[in-house]
Amino acid sequence: MVVLTAPTPREVELRVTTSYSYLNSMPRLPLSEFLQGPATAPILDVRAPIEYEQGHIPGALSLPLFTDEERARIGTAYKQVSQDRAVHIGLEFFGPKMSRVVKRAQKMAPDKEVRLHCWRGGMRSGAVLWLLELAGFRVHLLDKGYKDYRRWALAQFTEPRPMLILGGLTGSGKTDVLHELARQGETIVDLEGLASHKGSSFGAIGLPPQPTPEQFENNLALELDALPTTVVPWLEDESLTIGRITIPKPFFETMRHAPLVVLDIPRAVRTRKLAAEYGKEDPQQLAEAIQRISKRLGGLATKDALAAIESGDMEQMVDIALTYYDKTYGFGLDNKVNSRIVRVPSDTCDPVVNAGLVREAVRREGLVELAQSPAQHAGS
Repeated sequence: MVVLTAPTPREVELRVTTSYSYLNSMPRLPLSEFLQGPATAPILDVRAPIEYEQGHIPGALSLPLFTDEERARIGTAYKQVSQDRAVHIGLEFFGPKMSRVVKRAQKMAPDKEVRLHCWRGGMRSGAVLWLLELAGFRVHLLDKGYKDYRRWALAQFTEPRPMLILGGLTGSGKTDVLHELARQGETIVDLEGLASHKGSSFGAIGLPPQPTPEQFENNLALELDALPTTVVPWLEDESLTIGRITIPKPFFETMRHAPLVVLDIPRAVRTRKLAAEYGKEDPQQLAEAIQRISKRLGGLATKDALAAIESGDMEQMVDIALTYYDKTYGFGLDNKVNSRIVRVPSDTCDPVVNAGLVREAVRREGLVELAQSPAQHAGS
């Protein structure tokens, strides 16, 4: 058992300087190997908490070398004094917490094997690499750090990808159909699930907080990379923004040009479906959602919708809201540039029935072949 006592800043400096020279010459894993590498070796992100919260490799655990405040002090010293002064301050922070860092790492990785990274694969990961190896860990270091993951993630959105888009007016049950397609063996990418939002003013109700835009991109990139190359995935038709999340624009352009299958379901059916769903939600949150679109609804419609919520008449509230949403989607549909638009009429919101109708329409119209055609990719 290795007993770690807090060394003096000078001792830490000598050890880390020696380790850093070793770090620069040791093998580093390229991103692909790092992500695939041992499932029993968790990814440890040693950046500051604020950096981790902004965005991290999906599944990575936070093991910060410095607090947000410590990182800020080091950065200020680097900019206003010198690199040497910044390093000395960092070493003063690092020494007293060495034992705590090792104990936390042992809880995160009982097998004492980890994958490790900081922002660029520099001093922070070098210091923790040295410390964990001293404590008997096997450490796999990411070449070029989290910065390389971000570069890779953004590149995923510029690649041409075949896809099929499922559309329909609000209340058509598109998300339900999307998941039913998955149960029937189709491949899907659930953008609203990744964004933790259903897209409309009511979209956050009953869902956990949205991820940061950067984290949404990180999660989406990893999911896209995992898609089998032999399949054409389904995605739900979305506007550029889902709540406060923006779909990466190159990827959104690919969606705009992909074949679109539109569920065409009567308004009365959609109204009943949404009324049943929203009847279970907090009336205050429903009222706030109506207030957010009040300028588009108009004063009288807003007043009537709020009164309907207060009286528990969910069908009346939904019917008023759909006046706005149907007009908005209808206008957008008239201006679509998708390579093919196929309407699929249905008199129900039953996802099993509608998934079957959608799959039959795709087969009948040859949409998979269209989505896979080189001309389609060039158009996106």
